[in-house]
Amino acid sequence: MPERQTPRPPCPARRDTLRRLAALGASTAVPSLVLPGCALPGPATATPRPVRVASGLELPWGLGFLPDGRLLVTERPGRLRVVSPRGELEPWSVAGVPAVDHRDHGGLLDVLVDREFAANRYVYLSYTEAGSGADAGRNGVAVARGRLDGDARTLDDVEEIFRQAPKVQSGENLGGRLAQSADGMLFLTLGDRREEAERVKAQDLSTHHGKVVRIRRDGSVPPDNPFVQTPGARPEIWSYGHRNPQGIFLHPTSGEVWTCEHGPFGGDEVNITRAGRNYGWPVITYGCEYDTCAPIGEGTAKEGMEQPLTWWAPVSIAPSNCFIYDGDRYPGWRGDLLVGALAGMALWRIVLRGPATAPTVVQREPLFASLGQRLRDARQGPDGRIYLLTDGAPATIYRLEA
Repeated sequence: MPERQTPRPPCPARRDTLRRLAALGASTAVPSLVLPGCALPGPATATPRPVRVASGLELPWGLGFLPDGRLLVTERPGRLRVVSPRGELEPWSVAGVPAVDHRDHGGLLDVLVDREFAANRYVYLSYTEAGSGADAGRNGVAVARGRLDGDARTLDDVEEIFRQAPKVQSGENLGGRLAQSADGMLFLTLGDRREEAERVKAQDLSTHHGKVVRIRRDGSVPPDNPFVQTPGARPEIWSYGHRNPQGIFLHPTSGEVWTCEHGPFGGDEVNITRAGRNYGWPVITYGCEYDTCAPIGEGTAKEGMEQPLTWWAPVSIAPSNCFIYDGDRYPGWRGDLLVGALAGMALWRIVLRGPATAPTVVQREPLFASLGQRLRDARQGPDGRIYLLTDGAPATIYRLEA
């Protein structure tokens, strides 16, 4: 039977909630402990049910939708797979995929189908690229572009259009999620690479660590990027001070960039990610160090650094991809933020009210925990349905049916 919401008292405004929590001290200023118990205005809404689409995937990471109903799925060992409109996982892998450095969290990461695919056939892949020479043993996140042939068997004219600098030895906190704006610009999330000596570079504009970058389809730099005229800065940088953002999308109404990122121990965040802004890591955070939970940085707030729209603490959910639902299949969810969770093993529904540029969070609830699966990707398909990609091996694609 579908789950239904239980009536509860209405939520206080987010601003008032945070003010009261902050008065109790930073360690308890955690909306995750309050907001899930708030009620939604209006009638209860039935929760859709997950239906298996395809299974048998090995360590998948990203989903892409082709206009003819086929799905593209990346597998971290370096394979790009195809799922037919009937839900059949094709036995072959797409040829022409760049070589990847598959270790730790790395390998073939995201796949993005160009919004003008019908005209240009472009598909973009993010992946960890092994270093050579002086960079032997190191890697960095790269993006390649290729043209998918009509049978979806080969990527032609493959070229690397972005390369993270510098390469490092760590294989963690990679970021790697891709998104495309309405004007065709590409956005890529990049993690801090976790090591203490590396994570401080999230504040260093001369590196790509802990950044969101913005490039054209061919990898060139848009002249209106915020740091193009800043001496010593990487001109691709859009925003900085991120830890490990594994979710990104363009808001369907405002067109603004939103990201979802992993904190350390606690402190996972959702941010409206604006040009040139500093999102604080590792100077401010709502999380703490692994194992010891020792404090990190200077606290939870600092002038000149952005606050998240919402966050999870003291328990992390490990957010994967995220998006605003704007389809018609689940009318009660229209305008809600959906966030996949790895450690949290759920799809978080976050109900927003107010303008898209300054929304208020009025409710948060984890859904589909009964699957018992880490959710590596969550997306809205062209058919208006929501698709969930589980992690691990073997892994499964689910579609939500109302």
